[in-house]
Parts: sequence; C-alpha cells; structure tokens
Amino acid sequence: MAEQPHLSPEAHVRLKAELEERTTSRRRELSLAIERAREYGDIKENADYDAAKNEHGLNEARIRQLEQMLKNAVVMDGSTSGDVVEAGTVVDLRYVGDDDLLTYLVGSIEERSEKYDVLSTNSPIGMAIIGKGPGDTVTYQGPKREMSVTVVAVRLPD
Repeated sequence: MAEQPHLSPEAHVRLKAELEERTTSRRRELSLAIERAREYGDIKENADYDAAKNEHGLNEARIRQLEQMLKNAVVMDGSTSGDVVEAGTVVDLRYVGDDDLLTYLVGSIEERSEKYDVLSTNSPIGMAIIGKGPGDTVTYQGPKREMSVTVVAVRLPD
C-alpha cells in the first residue's frame, strides 16, 4: 500500500504549485538546455549535455514523486483537537532514561519548516505515538533496539 502523506492545506497548495511549475516552465527550460547543449557537437563527450540530461531526469523524478504524493495525500482540515498525537499536532517527547525534551510537528516531511522538525506518521515512532496523549509511554522497535518514549505534551502548532 502506498504511503499516505498527511499534509496541511498550505503544503498541499505549495506542492500543487511546484508540480505545475515543474511540468510546464521547468520542463521547457530543461528541454531548451538539452537542445542548446546538443549544438556543441558530439554528445558522447559533452559535459553540458550530460548535465542538462541529468537535471531533466531529476526534474522528472520529482514530478513522479509529487504526483504520487498528491494522489495519496490526506489533507488535514484543521479539525485536530490537539488532545492526542495525530497528524498536524506538535508533540513534546522524552525518551525513557533521558532528560532532553524533543519537539516535533507530526505529519509529512513535506511539512518541513524552520520552526519544527517533522516526525512522519509512517515512521516507527510516529506509528507508536499516534492516538496517545500526555503521560503515555510507548515502546517501538528502533533500528538497533527497542526504544521507549513518553509523550509529555501535545498541542496545535503556533
């Protein structure tokens, strides 16, 4: 089953705009760059041609990624209560045996911001804390061992 990214309405609009730009003007720019590079002669030893083709490939890969993400996206409607961990909430976590408090925005990596690190709802820790509230401790399988984390606080983003 394909991953269902949880997106805010703002991120959804931003990603749709990025897709539109990449499938129209960016595609045209890259096609022209490839065409110009071909004019330099033999494409076997043409660094400009190789660079333009590589950039074109990266653009097409991002287009496919955006199309898949937008097709499967769950757009959060803002009805999140902020009482339990769910996509669109900010959560404060403390690993058992550690005093440091870690704060994350729960959702898709596409929600990245300067204010919060993002915790994916599809990550092992994200799946373990969904639906939990302040004071709940959960255990999940980390890359090398089992980890336990306590939900300290849950709130809506500022």
